[in-house]
Amino acid sequence: MPVLVVVGIVLVDVAGVSGMICLPLLAAAPALAAATNGSRGVLCVGLLAAVLGAVLGTGEGVPARELAAVLCALLAVTAASALASALRSRRERVLAAVRSVAEAAQHALLQPVPETVGPFQVAVRYSAAAAEARIGGDLYALVSTPHGVRLIVGDVRGKGLPAVSTAALVLGVFREAAYDEPDLLAVVGRIERSLARNLGSDDFVTAVVAGYPRPGLLEVVNCGHAPPLLISASGDVVAVEPTHPAPPLGLRALSGQTPRLQPLPFADGDQLLLYTDGVTEARDHTRAFYPLAEGVARHVSDDPAHTLTALHDELLAHVGGRLHDDAALLLVRKQDVDEPVAVAPRSTLPGHSVTRSAHRVTPPECTRMP
Repeated sequence: MPVLVVVGIVLVDVAGVSGMICLPLLAAAPALAAATNGSRGVLCVGLLAAVLGAVLGTGEGVPARELAAVLCALLAVTAASALASALRSRRERVLAAVRSVAEAAQHALLQPVPETVGPFQVAVRYSAAAAEARIGGDLYALVSTPHGVRLIVGDVRGKGLPAVSTAALVLGVFREAAYDEPDLLAVVGRIERSLARNLGSDDFVTAVVAGYPRPGLLEVVNCGHAPPLLISASGDVVAVEPTHPAPPLGLRALSGQTPRLQPLPFADGDQLLLYTDGVTEARDHTRAFYPLAEGVARHVSDDPAHTLTALHDELLAHVGGRLHDDAALLLVRKQDVDEPVAVAPRSTLPGHSVTRSAHRVTPPECTRMP
């Protein structure tokens, strides 16, 4: 493009327009080159423009003093553009390094989840509001322990590096306690005590912690978080409202309330979707919230990865392409006993009261797998 600008100015000048009108326009070429080329490319474009300007000015009889002023201005613009290009290239290298570190931090914090964990098929989708950072304050983890499969999805109050630090603390304690504690409430208690020691008085974490201690039963502890969605094998979507609401993690001392286990029947083919408020509070141009339950009913299938891909694409379309808050989705599906178990892991860049939203799913993709 910078070379085309030079060629265009030369052609206009050769066509008969006065040299003093066209020659100063040659400075646009190195200025444009600074946005797309390295400093060497800028210098080459500037030198080309200066040589052609000198040839044209001399051939057209432009006074020496005026021609020298134009060429000096052109060389000054070239030098400034080369410096700007060098600084831009340096910033791009620094940004690439920072993104690489952020990606490594994300993999350390939000470890990739395999396609299958124990008896479950699993899929995760995560989007940070700060796209350049690739990490945020939402958290998820799913581990297989001697006490069954356990998982957590949570949302740290606030954004930025403090939220990331808190998320790392919660996940570290959860992964350790999930292996050590036979009781799911003891896992939640370990997280609560750790946050009480390390968080400020205004900080907290909403979270849902769940476990699968024995076939056919999930245990759920909801600490001030959005209710998970239970998707039956027949396609009904159910919001699992907590029977005993508990405060967010880090605020138990202020409320005096203690969380309780909520048993949840979980048969073959059932699915549980855990999510953060970045999903349900996403708004379109009319300020309407994204209807997650309806979206699940439209896209649910026997493949959790397919379901979350469709949901995530629809969510981005709803907000116009970019989320303004961190958003996490974790979907687990209890495999049928006669279903083949996938062994190849796939990483991903996780008596009761319910409120029913009667959605019956009938698309062909929701038929049971053989």
